[in-house]
Amino acid sequence: MKRGDLVGLLAEDDGGFTVAVDGAEAAGSAAEVAAAEEALRPRWAVWSQATARELIRGGARLATCWDVAAVHRLLFGGWRAEAGYAWACLHGQEARDVPAAAGEPDLFSVAADAPDAPVLGAAAALAAARLQRAALDEHALDEQGGASRVSTARSESTAELLCAELSADGLPVDRDAAEKLLAGIIGPRPRGAVDAAAIRAARDERVLRHAPDGAGGDLRSPAQVKSLLAAAGIDVPDTRAWRLDEYKDRSPLVAALLDWRKAERISTTYGYAWLDEHLGPDGRLRGAWTGSDGGAGRMTASSGLHNMPAVLRQAVLAEDGHLFVRADLGQIEPRVLAAVSGDAALAAATAADDMYLPVAAELGVDRPTAKVAMIAAMYGQTTGHGGVAARRMRTAYPVAMGYLDAADRSARAGRDLRTYGGRLLRMSGASTDSPAREAARGRYGRNAVIQGAAAELFKMWAVTVRARTAPLDAGIVLCLHDELLVHVPAGRAEQAAALVGGCLAEAARRWAPHGRIRFIADITVARSWAEAKS
Repeated sequence: MKRGDLVGLLAEDDGGFTVAVDGAEAAGSAAEVAAAEEALRPRWAVWSQATARELIRGGARLATCWDVAAVHRLLFGGWRAEAGYAWACLHGQEARDVPAAAGEPDLFSVAADAPDAPVLGAAAALAAARLQRAALDEHALDEQGGASRVSTARSESTAELLCAELSADGLPVDRDAAEKLLAGIIGPRPRGAVDAAAIRAARDERVLRHAPDGAGGDLRSPAQVKSLLAAAGIDVPDTRAWRLDEYKDRSPLVAALLDWRKAERISTTYGYAWLDEHLGPDGRLRGAWTGSDGGAGRMTASSGLHNMPAVLRQAVLAEDGHLFVRADLGQIEPRVLAAVSGDAALAAATAADDMYLPVAAELGVDRPTAKVAMIAAMYGQTTGHGGVAARRMRTAYPVAMGYLDAADRSARAGRDLRTYGGRLLRMSGASTDSPAREAARGRYGRNAVIQGAAAELFKMWAVTVRARTAPLDAGIVLCLHDELLVHVPAGRAEQAAALVGGCLAEAARRWAPHGRIRFIADITVARSWAEAKS
């Protein structure tokens, strides 16, 4: 056996592991798996992220793997990926004929309906990985250009290892700093139900004091808020924040209401109970991570990690002797569009630090209008200022627009799409859908091929950073859309920052091997997440 060979690996119920290679199986501990990892560096074929989580509990971590569930989602789309279903799909069984797992999917259970797979063990994981590899190779041969599907499958699999580590390690959060921030926004920690009600009433009163005499109501009821605003002479069709924003500078009531909404969201979703539930005694905030949302393939996290209010980022502090390296991909969607479409003119624009400037010059408009045009093109906006600007794109960048339009047409017709890296995007229902629904599906399709490809590039970058910064004792602690947060010893922070930038160039060469697209990242070093984002 040589480095990179596929080896089946299965976590057993007793805390041990089974390893399979070419028909032979052996049992071992997490420590023995770690020793084999160190000596041989195979590519472990596992059924799902669950194996990595069990290894971490045993004190072992893998460098690479082939995650059958992750690659299944790439090949077949959607979220469902339990072992029996993945095996059956690989053997051509219709999805509707495979019974869904009851309750939590048992990835290591008997799959009576799956052909040639009486028990989905380590050997079956190895066989499934080989079948997936063959399917991806065949698909890649059918494609003209585009990314290597096998390379994408590998990075998607390794992203699941990263997700297992993110779930286990958590995000550094200073509890004292977090509690001080909460106290300033929603009041002190309540001592009981009566105290909580009094604090809530005081928060409401800061809005209602600006109401006209005799006017009031429940601020948590949109209908009553609308009536309250009407009493103050503000007649609006609804009370959405964006609609009220235009009134905040001339109405103390609206300004106080918008501030109240931010505090109320934090109180109900990110308050003391949230902190107590998810922040461990070691000062790490933990949630469950997965490498794909089942749609276009974005990484997801629970426990509010992907939606934390900006004000609370001040409490995300590096531990003593450490700093954060924050890296955020710049203008990633238009750069990805240039890569996946093969539009030479748009590719040339990516050479600029701010690619909207050459796009603006090409369109004969100012920079803000060029940005609107690009976003409108990718989201299918056809009316208003964005629609007018997007129509100019057709003359300047016909190849890129043709790529988006083709995705739009296929989605409207109910034909499945694939991203640049090969992820299946399921579309259906064209024969019975209304024109409005078809149009909405078209807009989704044209955007999903860009969002999905961007997600694939991001994960390839993230797993490269994971590998290259490990010798520095650095670790990724957050992946947020197009942003990485790396926790690193202070004395190695600048070296890590340079590596993160180099990893983007390395990942881009693998993901878009023609090398005509320039990808950029804003990289900063700081002690707090908030400081790094400023």
